[in-house]
Amino acid sequence: MESAILLLDDNTDQATKQMLQHVVERKRKYETLKKKHIMTMWATIISAGSLFAYLYAAIIIPYSYSFFTMFSVFVDQFTHMLFLLMTVGLYGYMGIMKKKVDKAELEYHTMRKEIIHKSKELWKPEMKWKDRHKVFEMMKKNYDINLYHESK
Repeated sequence: MESAILLLDDNTDQATKQMLQHVVERKRKYETLKKKHIMTMWATIISAGSLFAYLYAAIIIPYSYSFFTMFSVFVDQFTHMLFLLMTVGLYGYMGIMKKKVDKAELEYHTMRKEIIHKSKELWKPEMKWKDRHKVFEMMKKNYDINLYHESK
C-alpha cells in the first residue's frame, strides 16, 4: 500500500484505504497504457511515413510509366513485403492498445466515481465527515486524483 495512504489518520478506515489504493493502481495502469499507446502511434506514423517515402523514391519515380512494373518491383523483393507487414502490424497493435487504454480509463473513472458516491458512507460520523477533505486533498496533491467532483 502507498505510504501516503497508510499514513492517513484514524478518520479513514482500512476498507476506505484499500479503495483509495485501488484507484491509485488503476490510475497508474491507465497512465502506463496511455504512454504505450502514444509510443505505438508514433512508431506507426514513422513506419508508414518511411515506407511511403521509400516506395516513392525507389519504385514510383523510376517505374511510374507502368503500374504493373511498379507492382512487380514491389513484390519481387521480400523486404518490401516485410516492411509493409510490419507497418500494418503496428497499426493493428495501435488499435489494440487504444482499446486497452479505453478500458483502463473506464475502470479508473468508475472506481473514482464509486468513491465519490460512497463518500457519505465511508466517512459517516460527523467528525470523520468534516476531515474527509484532508484525504481528498492528499489524493489530489500526491496522485492527481480528483475525488471532489465526478467529471474528469
